[in-house]
Amino acid sequence: MEKLLEILKGIRPDVDFENEKALIDDGVLDSFDVVSIISELNDEYDIQVKVTELEPENFNSVEAIMQMVKRLKGV
Repeated sequence: MEKLLEILKGIRPDVDFENEKALIDDGVLDSFDVVSIISELNDEYDIQVKVTELEPENFNSVEAIMQMVKRLKGV
C-alpha cells in the first residue's frame, strides 16, 4: 500500500489519498490523472490494466485501486 501511495502522490501531490473516498465521483482525478496512474501501475506491479477495468469504482480510493491491482496480479 505504501508504494501505491507513493505513486499516487507522485502524480497528484495535492490530493489526500489516505482520506479521499470519491476520487472519480467528486472530480478529484481527471482522465489524464487516471491514464498516468494506469501507466505507473502497469510498470510498478507488472500488470495490464485493461479497458474493462476503467470503472469509477476501481479508482475512487486508494483501497479500491489496491484491490484492483491485487485482482489483476491474482493475489
